Amino acid sequence: MLDFKEIIAEKISKITQLDINELKNYIEIPPNKDMGDYSFPCFKLAKTLRKAPQIIAEELKSQLSVDENIEKIEIVNGYLNFYINRISMTRSVLEEFEKKQELFGSNDSGDGKTVLVEFSSPNIAKPFHIGHLRTTVIGAALNNIYKYLGYNTVRLNHLGDYGTQFGKMIEGYKKWGNEYNLDENPIEQLMDIYVRINELCKEDENVLDACRNNFKMLEEGDSYCVELWNKFKDLSLKEFCKTYDLLGIEFDSLNGEAFYSDKMQEVIDILNTHGVLVESEGAKIVDLEDKKLGVCMIEKSNGSTTYATRDLAAILYRARTYNFDKCLYVVAYEQNLHFKQVFEVAKNLPIPEKCKNGLEHVSYGMIRLSTGKMSTREGTVVKVNELLQEAIDRVLKVIKEKDPNMENKEEEAKKIGIGAVIYNNLCSTIIKDQVFDWDTALNFNGETGPYIQYVYVRTKSVLEKAGYLPKFEEVNINILQDDASQSVINSLYNFESVLMNVVQKNDPSFLSRYLIELAQNYSNFYNENKIIDDNKDIQNARVYLTYATGKVLKIGAGLLGIEMPNRM
Repeated sequence: MLDFKEIIAEKISKITQLDINELKNYIEIPPNKDMGDYSFPCFKLAKTLRKAPQIIAEELKSQLSVDENIEKIEIVNGYLNFYINRISMTRSVLEEFEKKQELFGSNDSGDGKTVLVEFSSPNIAKPFHIGHLRTTVIGAALNNIYKYLGYNTVRLNHLGDYGTQFGKMIEGYKKWGNEYNLDENPIEQLMDIYVRINELCKEDENVLDACRNNFKMLEEGDSYCVELWNKFKDLSLKEFCKTYDLLGIEFDSLNGEAFYSDKMQEVIDILNTHGVLVESEGAKIVDLEDKKLGVCMIEKSNGSTTYATRDLAAILYRARTYNFDKCLYVVAYEQNLHFKQVFEVAKNLPIPEKCKNGLEHVSYGMIRLSTGKMSTREGTVVKVNELLQEAIDRVLKVIKEKDPNMENKEEEAKKIGIGAVIYNNLCSTIIKDQVFDWDTALNFNGETGPYIQYVYVRTKSVLEKAGYLPKFEEVNINILQDDASQSVINSLYNFESVLMNVVQKNDPSFLSRYLIELAQNYSNFYNENKIIDDNKDIQNARVYLTYATGKVLKIGAGLLGIEMPNRM
């Protein structure tokens, strides 16, 4: 597919003798389509050329010529606005689509590179709540998009299966285990034990000390504590997998914090050898005050390890095992300082520089209840399974009312309901906090996942009505030059650059918003143009554009983790 930015940059480079890539990075897309397809801000060259932007624009325009790719160039307030030839744009897009089909928008930019994506990472013995949902769908989407762009990806679920909280669980089970039947609703039962023991810890410091001692015993391999811990973990994974199955998500590794328990001493020894580990009030720390990052605790005063120790051990193991180019940690922004500390300390580890430089925290906003922050200690959480089932039930109710004879009602309701929940979590910039509200989370109207699915189903309906798919050589691209058709063409052209933007910013919301734009542009095209037409040339062109749109909507939604229904 033609790279029109590069074509423009090359033309300007021949005149200015400046670097093509630098010029290409300056090129923008105007906020208004009437101002052209691309815009070059001449003020970027003012310092280099020692001229006013308006003069630079006029001089450049006088030496630039239109051709088969660029049909018009205009000056607006020091900007050079370029209008791409519609025939050239249409041919470039549809030829690329015809060639790539199911892989349209993909490329080999990630060829030979490995990206690890750590996401979801719930705590065992606790409910999988909506706070875990964001990391899960963001991480899954990033993994899918990196993979689509040629990267070797590895999906890591760094389970929270270690720490003082398990000393609490063990203590609670010692006290009240005979009151619970863990064969029925195990997570709810374990959560109840956890809430009870936390209340007791608040009242009695001795109970908290016992909990801490339980975790120390767990680290030392005490048979009773290990047996209980394994039981909690197995029950939890069985429940978590029900949620992952609903979301269609799989992992390549379920190695949690405990996996690194026998690998932490090496990290401590390395830090000692480097002379960065110091004692402070009985604990072992790395002082990062000179980096304005405070103190990173490696070992507590009672000899227990910390999250940081385990994360460092994980980095060492992953670098040796995968020799990664990037390792993404999809974790809420509350852990910003933690990861800055860990990444700084990791510079002391004997791993390749590319691994050290490839550590990235994909920070996202928190999900809060209208009544405040969720807390498993207080028992105030919204469980993901309940949310997903409620979404499915609401859709199924509508289907039964409006189309009771629809085939596979339950399956279609599942795709639409879960699609709504996933899109709701990915529709805005991920760094923003969200206040959870049932009606918002399950909104099926407006700029939502179900709207994208609805437009996709409409494209399928058009193809079914046509009864055939024209061959590419039967498509007359001159017919697709009206504004409505060109809006769809331009959206299709931008698909690959949107995916590249997602991996550059590690934010799937760029793709979410793109799919809404493509769906809206197709809806406008559908309303403006008669697709099933007596004129076979007109019908062929419009049916083929419908086919391409439906395919890209399905590809894009699939990358987000949203399945497309057959009927709506």
